[in-house]
Amino acid sequence: MRVFVFGNEDLEMDSLPIRILPRLKKEFPSIDFEVKDPNEEWEISENKELIIIDTAIGIKKVTIFDSLERFSKTPRVGMHDFDALTNLRFLQKLGKIEIIKIISLPLDIKESEAIKKVSAILR
Repeated sequence: MRVFVFGNEDLEMDSLPIRILPRLKKEFPSIDFEVKDPNEEWEISENKELIIIDTAIGIKKVTIFDSLERFSKTPRVGMHDFDALTNLRFLQKLGKIEIIKIISLPLDIKESEAIKKVSAILR
């Protein structure tokens, strides 16, 4: 399994996915975690599944979005929402994505809690 991780370690409010990444890699050595930029091209796996971990503004708890429709209708603005959503819609339209899971982390969650919640989801 491969998981894309969005974030910017230079911005405190956008760095949580990057900060928890070493612990996730240690806990899940069989998962291929890749830090990605939403503006770049992504190579999607042959099974057309995409899992993303990102920070989102305006959510109160770790939230899993399992469709782009649900992701785009949520009343919040994430750090990468516009660029990522545009790219994801394009890839879906091309038939390169059939299954999507966006694991969104709220801004005010503690690292230990984020690791616990994301780990439970990845299991």
